[in-house]
Amino acid sequence: MGINLECVQSEVQLVQSGAEIKKPGESVKLSCKTSGFTFTSVYMYWIRQAPGKGLVWVGRIDPEDGSTIYSQSFKDRISITTDNSISTAYLLRVEDTAVYYCARDTVRDNNVYPISTWGQCRIVAYTNSVLF
Repeated sequence: MGINLECVQSEVQLVQSGAEIKKPGESVKLSCKTSGFTFTSVYMYWIRQAPGKGLVWVGRIDPEDGSTIYSQSFKDRISITTDNSISTAYLLRVEDTAVYYCARDTVRDNNVYPISTWGQCRIVAYTNSVLF
């Protein structure tokens, strides 16, 4: 898996850890470490792309108060949380093979939330094989 995408806007950075391979039924916790902006001032998003499919919005969290909104397709299968002390967003209980992206918005003005910065891709693959 040679995909590596990192988008940086000026000093703003969103960095995700590396790829993971899991067995079916196992869960994974994805992290998105941020820097260069006030973490609690913007919404954080998770977006995914399954093999051969387009981008799908998974959900978002407001780090300021912890409120979340999930896509209907994922709401019973995932959980988005943050640790504001280390400016990090998490996506828990991922159960599907896909490329997962974290992203943040730019401003909260007039109910428009344009996504401005994307994190590195985080690949999660589920396989029946046992890796050593």
